[in-house]
Amino acid sequence: MKPSHKLMGVVGGIGAAATGAAATALTLASRQRKHRDPYADEPFGQLAPDRVSTVAADDGVPLYVEEIDPADGGVPDVTLIGVHGIALSTKSWHFQRRDLAALTLPRVRQVYYDHRGHGQSGPATHETATLEQLAHDLHSVIRAVAPEGPIVLMGHSVGGMTIMALAEEDPELFAERVCGVSLIATAAGEVGGRGLPKRVLSKYSPVSWGVGGIGGIAQWQPEVIEFVRAASGQLTKRAVRRLAFGDDPSPAVVEFLLEMLDVTPVSELVKFVGTVDSHDRYQVLAGLKHAHVQVIGGDADLILPFSHCERIADELPDAQLVRVAGAGHVPQLEHPEVVTSYLIDLVQTACDTKGKVGVRVGLRDEPLRGLLRRWFQ
Repeated sequence: MKPSHKLMGVVGGIGAAATGAAATALTLASRQRKHRDPYADEPFGQLAPDRVSTVAADDGVPLYVEEIDPADGGVPDVTLIGVHGIALSTKSWHFQRRDLAALTLPRVRQVYYDHRGHGQSGPATHETATLEQLAHDLHSVIRAVAPEGPIVLMGHSVGGMTIMALAEEDPELFAERVCGVSLIATAAGEVGGRGLPKRVLSKYSPVSWGVGGIGGIAQWQPEVIEFVRAASGQLTKRAVRRLAFGDDPSPAVVEFLLEMLDVTPVSELVKFVGTVDSHDRYQVLAGLKHAHVQVIGGDADLILPFSHCERIADELPDAQLVRVAGAGHVPQLEHPEVVTSYLIDLVQTACDTKGKVGVRVGLRDEPLRGLLRRWFQ
């Protein structure tokens, strides 16, 4: 990966001034030297925001919002807004919020919020549990806490779909203010065609009904059977481990993800199943052409396979496509040093120190990570 030639960033927790690519090299070397869980002592869920507020959605539903200022107290150059995936919350950006706060060039103000029906936000109904409504909610958050200045949007899974729906709703916002977009483990359509079977995503599926028995679905993938079995209660550790991660996740990260999943009842989550099934926004991707776009996915993702990321990149030939080797559906938690380093490169490429739109750079399937792994073996 070619690092930014203008800007340098300090990555918290790494202890060195480095571009995102250099940060990847340092942390890969560090993790390979460790034989214990590298995140056993990580203070998951304990990072305090600088401000907490409640934003009213257009229909009055309260949306929980957290803001994190640059750690050095300087004036931010850009606002980064994180849009989490289904069943998760603001906490799913733990590593990114920790490390991006330490950036100085550019300084980043971070905004994270809980979708309706998730975390500490208000409930969703079957009528409002749609990607269109989630896009309206994101727009409400932007108007309330980031009414001006450049924006970088970062969306994981359904969060990425929400960003696409917002581009469909308000293309002018992307032409005028959104200078960077990071789409992580997401899809622009055909969700039922690859990954989870379409029958699981249908509003008529046992998951949507909340039925605990697995009945006539024995022909489905074993991972999906585990997920459906869990629909009558809390998600099991075995199901989460198999569905969300690659081959060798940190046990502490698995436990952290389970804690997040336990907060949002399955009865809330299943309301969103139908809108994911009907998601088809390949045509909308053209509206992202004004922003610097990166598409990040794990090549061991069982829920939304990496082929979805490749399809998005095919529609956006100037986008940066990043394959995270061995990662499952939550690469920002499973391989945070990789994802965060590319996010640093995105904000550096998208913004100069004055927060202006930078020069477009198109990068595809970077070979750097493979080289780094060979160097540090």
